[in-house]
Amino acid sequence: MNHPPVITIDGPSGVGKGTMATMLANTLGWHFLDSGALYRLLALKVLRVGAGLVPVQLVDIAKNLDIYFKDTRVYLDNEDVTEAIRQEEVGLAASQTSAFPEVRQALLERQRAFAQAPGLVTDGRDMGSVVFPNADVKFYLDASPEIRAKRREQQLKASGISVKFGDLLEDMQKRDRQDKSRLVAPLVVPQGAIEIDTGLLSKEQVFEKILSEVKSRLRSNGGV
Repeated sequence: MNHPPVITIDGPSGVGKGTMATMLANTLGWHFLDSGALYRLLALKVLRVGAGLVPVQLVDIAKNLDIYFKDTRVYLDNEDVTEAIRQEEVGLAASQTSAFPEVRQALLERQRAFAQAPGLVTDGRDMGSVVFPNADVKFYLDASPEIRAKRREQQLKASGISVKFGDLLEDMQKRDRQDKSRLVAPLVVPQGAIEIDTGLLSKEQVFEKILSEVKSRLRSNGGV
């Protein structure tokens, strides 16, 4: 390969794409990019400074975000915000801010810069369709809104956050509509992506499917 290999994992919120991408990156010893974290970091910053949803303001904030990733933690302005960016309010704000073409363009090159040797595993909503359309292997994970909302409820409660299933389901369905209907980079199944329904599969079963496909594809392409 003449470029660092890239594997993308796309899908709606709550399908386990972040977990799968992290596991895969660790297994391969590759770099990892949680693209959704970038938009959530921007959304959190916007909420904290009280900025309106005006493109010129959002782009300015996006270009000057003081962020970094360390191990599995995410930092904004030298503060660990790993849990903070997973709040539903931040997720909805991220969906709104990411709908602006100017915002997506401001973060595009920042995302592509993560593609370095020995390789990159990234997850998001437009990784295989827009950011890395020529990725070596693409996946699209999906599951019903009800299953995804139940998973999110369990995650939040395990972190000590009190939530109501009905509210989570409503927020998730709202975000699905926003992500799929936005004019710029809507959530779609990327061309050539391997589709996996994670609804009735365990985490181990999903990962086994993904790792098997990756090894097969990269081997046939002359990779690892």
